[in-house]
Amino acid sequence: MNFSPLHILKDLRRRDHKPALGGLEILKYIGPGLLVTVGFIDPGNWASNLAAGADYGYELLWMVTLSTIMLIVLQHNVAHLGIATGLCLSEAATMHMPRWVSRSVLSSAIVASVSTSLAELLGGAIALQMLFNIPIRIGAIITLITIIILLFSNSYRKLEKWIIGFVSLIGLSFIYELTLADISWSQAVIGWIKPTFPEGSMIVIMSVLGAVVMPHNLFLHSEIIQSRQWNLTDEKIKSRQLRYEFLDTLFSMIVGWAINSAMILMAAATFFRHKIPVDELQQAKNMLVPLLGNNAAVIFAVALLMAGIASTITSAMAGGSIFAGFFGEPFDMKDNHSKLGVLISLIPAVIVIFVISNPFKGLIYSQMLLSIQLPITIFTQIYLTSSRKVMSKYANSIPLTGFLLLIGAVVTFLNIRLLISFL
Repeated sequence: MNFSPLHILKDLRRRDHKPALGGLEILKYIGPGLLVTVGFIDPGNWASNLAAGADYGYELLWMVTLSTIMLIVLQHNVAHLGIATGLCLSEAATMHMPRWVSRSVLSSAIVASVSTSLAELLGGAIALQMLFNIPIRIGAIITLITIIILLFSNSYRKLEKWIIGFVSLIGLSFIYELTLADISWSQAVIGWIKPTFPEGSMIVIMSVLGAVVMPHNLFLHSEIIQSRQWNLTDEKIKSRQLRYEFLDTLFSMIVGWAINSAMILMAAATFFRHKIPVDELQQAKNMLVPLLGNNAAVIFAVALLMAGIASTITSAMAGGSIFAGFFGEPFDMKDNHSKLGVLISLIPAVIVIFVISNPFKGLIYSQMLLSIQLPITIFTQIYLTSSRKVMSKYANSIPLTGFLLLIGAVVTFLNIRLLISFL
């Protein structure tokens, strides 16, 4: 059995038909991957990356690299499910798994969606506090109302490209700022490739993993990849969709890796080097001062607000997709099940915000909770995409299944390490 990276890459891109890659044609398929990318440069990621860089310098960069490799394989694989079957992950679980198993899996995924929404709403609330001195709890309610209006009116589609573009530009400003900061690139290279577990770091490690490889994004990607409504009976169209989807996913995930790495690098150069403790997300504005000057706080807050709005939209859509899957239905905001799923994802998150006393720790722990649920979603996905009954000739090959199982095993191992660190 060959598990070499080249073999896995070839297997990921295995197709019955390989059309020519025209530049303009590729652009038609770019989009779903970028929506997923917005999900992992969200406020939860900002908090996790800030904690990783400020507390441990360059030592946890390897977790961004490992998480992104996992993410590329997992997101492509779950998009493969959506393209090959016309079903999202939640629909496929309900249709092809025993009822008690699928219900258990989807229930845990709903909890993960709530945890994600908690981080996104908190990010928006913190941004409103920075901009207008609005209390966190009131800001969370304002953000919630905004998201519900955007989703239930479907007007978010008009704002979607602008939000993604704006958040991406601010994220890329972190990368540009690397040219201005005093980064130890030799330590960074070592940090990217050498796994280390500094004392007391497991919570941050797991929060970085949960912030990058997010369960709700796996459900969401399998849903939104179907938005173009192609002809599932035409094998040439399927093959073209599969091929271009991989390029969309690969490009989008690499962009996310660069932005997340840049955040950790800047936190290491700004806070870790000067031994400045970090206990609130608002401190991250100090990383932008060399690039944006005294306006850094405003620019950072506006970017955080846009990130919070964009990622809460995708989190709520995922919650709607997961809940609709209980009934074997696709996500549709005109359907009551999807609407209820959106509310289930958002309302409990706001309630938790009213209970917690430390918003920054709330962000960190919310991302850690995602990583704990992640193995459940991963092994469910592997079962479905490896089944010929579900996927027909598009089922995973044995090497790809082995590689996916290895990813699941690594995530499970890290969860065990987390549990041990608490004992």
